[in-house]
Amino acid sequence: MSIAPPAPVREATPIARRALAPDLARGLMLLLIALAHAHMYLSGHEAGFRGYALDGGPLDRLVAGVQILLVDGRALPMFAALFGYGLVQLANRQLATGRSWPQVRSVLRRRSLWLLAFGFCHALLLFFGDILGAYGLIGLVLVGFIRKEDRAVLRAAVVGLVLHVVVLYGFGLLTISAPKGDTPAAMADPVEALMMRLIGWSGMTPTYFAASVVPAFLFGIWAARRRVLEEPAAHRPLLVRVATVGTALAVLGGVPLTLIDTQVWATSDLVAVSAYALHSVTGIAGGLAYAAIIGLAAARMSSGPVVRALAATGQWSLTCYLLQSVIFVSVFAPYAGGLGTRVGDAAASGIAVVAWLVTVVLAALLAPRRGPAETVLRRLTYGRR
Repeated sequence: MSIAPPAPVREATPIARRALAPDLARGLMLLLIALAHAHMYLSGHEAGFRGYALDGGPLDRLVAGVQILLVDGRALPMFAALFGYGLVQLANRQLATGRSWPQVRSVLRRRSLWLLAFGFCHALLLFFGDILGAYGLIGLVLVGFIRKEDRAVLRAAVVGLVLHVVVLYGFGLLTISAPKGDTPAAMADPVEALMMRLIGWSGMTPTYFAASVVPAFLFGIWAARRRVLEEPAAHRPLLVRVATVGTALAVLGGVPLTLIDTQVWATSDLVAVSAYALHSVTGIAGGLAYAAIIGLAAARMSSGPVVRALAATGQWSLTCYLLQSVIFVSVFAPYAGGLGTRVGDAAASGIAVVAWLVTVVLAALLAPRRGPAETVLRRLTYGRR
């Protein structure tokens, strides 16, 4: 008896048929990522829990306060939710070709393994705060949740939230007790910076996995099963609730740490660590709220040039994320532009906005071609076919 060959691997959805909301969310999310990362390249100042200078001028403190309240700890969960959402979309496309779940799982794990390798290279060459490694790790370990029942997914998300608080509380205590020193981004010796980036990445990747991305990743799986972002008009009541409640929780939970890190409120170490943990866990609600807000906006948007440019940036999200780090190293690193010791948080955020705009323009000009990083990842995952 002959055995039929496995169904061919189905490649990514053609760009013209992609849903607007997920790509729009990724494109706008990259602005938040740029704002959250730029100040991490600065040095020469004592920093608070979120890495902002404690001795900055009024404008620096204002910018730091706004970003602590609305950006830091909110962009990463949004990214994680979109990653879980995208894995479900990818799995559904594979299953629609007739491939078995073990075959699909193998593809997803291979892709996650290569994403982990991308993260290693990113940390090796550019940025110690890489998040690709954490997403590769979560794809390797938790891919099975794509097939589990909703109850199991939501139960695991709740467990992840508890673990999130425990790990972040411990990390906050470590931040207070550990000796302060320059980050790898501020080291003048490129070789020493490379070694410290790898050391930092090897510790931060499992920390991100355990403390930051699991709950949002699982909520993203739950939402993708219902095509919430692909069909936002059909899920408007749910999106409105998530946007309203999530934003309120994120703002209320972020206020204490905002006051502490901007030197408005002087308090004990125990209260400060508690504020740090509260800021982080409510940031998950904020990340989900941002995705919901973009979903609601996408349902009402016409396809103008700005929308198309932002969607193209979302389609190039991996390339644009890596390109941000190239720009930041070129501008801030002591062995390159050297601005990391000469500017404050406000200027760093201004540079972040410019860097993001550069990636938006680049993606818009080269659309509908796929980004180079996306092309390489697809080739490594699927082979030449």
